Amino acid sequence: MTLSNVYIRMSVNNKVTLALLLFLLIPAGLYAQMEKAPAYPLIIHDPYFSVWSFTDQLNASPTKHWTGQDQSLTGLVKVDGTVYRVLGNSAKVYQTVLPASDETAYESKYTEATPAADWMKPAFDDQAWKIGKAPFGDSKGVSNTLWLSRDLWIRRTFTLEQTDLNNLLLKLQHDDNAEVYINGQQVYRYAGWLNKFQYFPLDAAARKLLKKGENILAIHVENTGGGAWLDAGLVQEPVVQKKADIVQAQQKQVYISATQTRYEFTCGKADVTLTFTSPLLMNDLAILSRPVSYISYKVKANDGASHNVEVYFGASTALATNLPVQDVVAQHYTTDKLSILKAGTKEQPVLAKKGDDLRIDWGYSYIAVPLSAQAQQSITTAEEGAAVFTSGKANSTQHTVEGKNLTLSTTVPLGQIGSEVKEQLFLVGYDDIYAIQYFGENLRPWWRQDALQTIEKQLTLALQDYPSLIKLCTTFDQGLYTRATQAGGEEYAKLCALAYRQAIAAHKLVKSPQGDILFLSKENYSNGCINTVDVTYPSAPLFLVYNPDLLKGMLNGIFYYSESGKWKKPWAAHDLGTYPVVSAQVYGEDMPVEESGNMIILTAAIAKREGNANYAKLHWQTLTQWVQFLEKDGFDPANQLCTDDFAGHLARNANLSVKAIVGIGAYAMLADMLGEKDTASKYRKVAEDFAKRWIALADDGDHYTLAFGKPGTWSQKYNLAWDKLLQLNLFPTSVYKKEIKYYLGKQNKFGLPLDSRKTYTKSDWIIWTATLADNPNDFKALISPIYKYATQTPTRVPLSDWHETTDGKQVGFQARSVVGGYFIKLLE
Repeated sequence: MTLSNVYIRMSVNNKVTLALLLFLLIPAGLYAQMEKAPAYPLIIHDPYFSVWSFTDQLNASPTKHWTGQDQSLTGLVKVDGTVYRVLGNSAKVYQTVLPASDETAYESKYTEATPAADWMKPAFDDQAWKIGKAPFGDSKGVSNTLWLSRDLWIRRTFTLEQTDLNNLLLKLQHDDNAEVYINGQQVYRYAGWLNKFQYFPLDAAARKLLKKGENILAIHVENTGGGAWLDAGLVQEPVVQKKADIVQAQQKQVYISATQTRYEFTCGKADVTLTFTSPLLMNDLAILSRPVSYISYKVKANDGASHNVEVYFGASTALATNLPVQDVVAQHYTTDKLSILKAGTKEQPVLAKKGDDLRIDWGYSYIAVPLSAQAQQSITTAEEGAAVFTSGKANSTQHTVEGKNLTLSTTVPLGQIGSEVKEQLFLVGYDDIYAIQYFGENLRPWWRQDALQTIEKQLTLALQDYPSLIKLCTTFDQGLYTRATQAGGEEYAKLCALAYRQAIAAHKLVKSPQGDILFLSKENYSNGCINTVDVTYPSAPLFLVYNPDLLKGMLNGIFYYSESGKWKKPWAAHDLGTYPVVSAQVYGEDMPVEESGNMIILTAAIAKREGNANYAKLHWQTLTQWVQFLEKDGFDPANQLCTDDFAGHLARNANLSVKAIVGIGAYAMLADMLGEKDTASKYRKVAEDFAKRWIALADDGDHYTLAFGKPGTWSQKYNLAWDKLLQLNLFPTSVYKKEIKYYLGKQNKFGLPLDSRKTYTKSDWIIWTATLADNPNDFKALISPIYKYATQTPTRVPLSDWHETTDGKQVGFQARSVVGGYFIKLLE
């Protein structure tokens, strides 16, 4: 029995002794873990509650949501009166001069007919123009004024009482080309589009264009194709008061393991270890779904003397807003165990927004410390919180405060610290109240199934569980690293450690109205779809290794969609909607072979992992319908999309054909496990015949082609991995060997390209492809460039699975669950 299997079968309450035992059995050298990453996971739970550091030095930049929006956490340590920064840095703060529509649905004059040449001048007569509310765009559900033509001209009149503005910026989002004028003079021009608000400094000459009284902001935007959008305003950076005297702590080291990120600092005469733990332990769904992370400060003197130490932790209310302009309400209160700060938007638009580049703006964020810590908690601005801590002056704060961009500030005196370590724990939690809308019904998060459950109870349980959970997390992290090292080497193990939390936290765990587990993914930084089947497929290996029930939770919604009659086509759907709303497929085109093959293969993988086909039996009629489609149309696919849809349509896709063949073989395996011998024999023969035909059609001498009838092309045949893992043996090992040998000659510095059309790649597919290798050296040769990419990429975002193999830059995607596919080697 492997260490992981032992771990899975133990309950949370009886693993502590085992944890200590296993700790002693693991060689210390195997706990090196990952020390460099594109971005560093800090508070990681679900697509909304997800905070990262985007720089190697934790104290070099503001912390951010995975989308890149600031969600500032601040950490300070005071040693004998000198204050050191260990966490975060000053985030940009803007004051509104002229609001954009994220604050006010302002009105402007507009026309879609080409105006006279002086249309941007203050004296221009715009009486014949229409009046519309911003934003202007082509989306009925989002735009206040619909704009469907090629060109749009707007004139917005506004009044200023004073023009002595500090660091004025144009706040702008447009799609596509735009030119902007202030009082008739051009101040901005750009060919292209901005998919979110960006801020552009205006020089002194532009600022002088503004006058007291009436002004005109005029904009022309041209829609050259795709979406259409226009929204604009003006902001200024506030005058910075003299900042508190804060010294940058010296960061000595950082370690990333599966559930923890640990930083080590020197703060003058004290050493500080700052550890972020999100206990995403998949064997216990109550713990996995609990939305509470731990932030631990451990402090000790480094000079043999004793020093007076205080620690500070500040969390921006941006944790609970989609945009920084939203009004929030924050409050301080206590329970019998905890002192708590709470914040959320005043509006509370529960499940009112859906899409990709969004943060949660309903529910509440929480910062809690034990009452025994005698902490001082207050609601401040970011600068005020740091200034109060630095000065040491008490800060009297109301119990409830309303405003924008507030900070939840906590100071804890640790007293005299010597060579013995003293620890201070902070709890960071989020109560989203309702998490998912599922075919019209709002579902609470998994941990709130009990109507009597509250976030305060969860915070209290988190505090009580901390000593045992930290031991469990440490043991689990070491065990994962050991297994992965044994399976694929140290570089592979480090990639797994980096991928673990990211893969889990791109999902939300809820229970369906029918009582089924739902573990619903968000297609991060792609299109925001929920429960995308061809995202589930590459993500699956992690969950097969550690808890197949979670993979069932990724398939259940798709099965229900077909079996309820809501999806009527003879193949599997692509998705269930746009996160966090499950309603219907929103992707514009089906992927019939892709998704049907995925669903059958993953159902078979669950059966293989569990040793029975009970789950498949529940959905046998649906699986049978899908395999009949694959039998008819899967072998030589028509011109259609596959999961690599960014590469475009491809007819006769050889790798997609492999998926259909393996899917048919997997169905035969399931039929055999269910005792349906005739059905098993029939589909086994179909799969074997298809495999023989495939070898002949795809053969191109020393490799196999990208598509049938396309000699001189090639592609990664990552779908073959399941023929090997499920032990279907439809393809001879000579096919694997031929492909691996060919791939080893096609690698670039940062990896093996996806196929012969481009030099970009998908790192998850490389690892799947590498599992076809029959020896450790070939596997490691394919993995090493991915490790190089992860540690040397110039793109500083949560791990992207789509990158350029020549320079290591991100092509697209980030923070996606598909890095769970890195764990496929462990399934061997």
